[in-house]
Amino acid sequence: ERRFLMRTDWGFVHQNPADGLRMTVSAGANVGERLMAVGDRHYGKIRATAVDWLSRVEIDEDRIDDEPRAFSGGMRQRLQIARNLVTGPRLVFMDEPTGGLDVSVQARLLDLLRGLVTDLGLAAIVVTHDLAVARLLSQRMMVMKDGRVVESGLTDRVLDDPRAPYTQLLVSSILQV
Repeated sequence: ERRFLMRTDWGFVHQNPADGLRMTVSAGANVGERLMAVGDRHYGKIRATAVDWLSRVEIDEDRIDDEPRAFSGGMRQRLQIARNLVTGPRLVFMDEPTGGLDVSVQARLLDLLRGLVTDLGLAAIVVTHDLAVARLLSQRMMVMKDGRVVESGLTDRVLDDPRAPYTQLLVSSILQV
């Protein structure tokens, strides 16, 4: 049952895109594999859907036959997002989705993620140490310390008026601009 949910209802976006992609097959095959896992078998339809999803995540369709190892870190992350959203999951887990990317790439990726989550009506669980990412992507948040929840609530309330000492420490450590 868990395996079925992982293929159909859940998506996982790893911090390191190489953990969420097959690096030795094409970008189109990475997206197409997920479609085949849920029963699609028509090559033309799978390829057309892969082209559509590559364009949604701002990867030129001419790159459909390129392997992910030929992509930049930001492109790999966007390919991983396409691979995980192509089957229309109800819930997406994102582990540090912008980790390891430079600031300009992070900003583009965050805009893309926000748009996709809104457009597709997805529920997303975002694990991050970056409170700015949490504010941009989350309506609600939980702050954890040592595996325990120390505070939870609406994201703006938690970040603007933290109640738990640990949350206050986290928020105060952010450079205010």
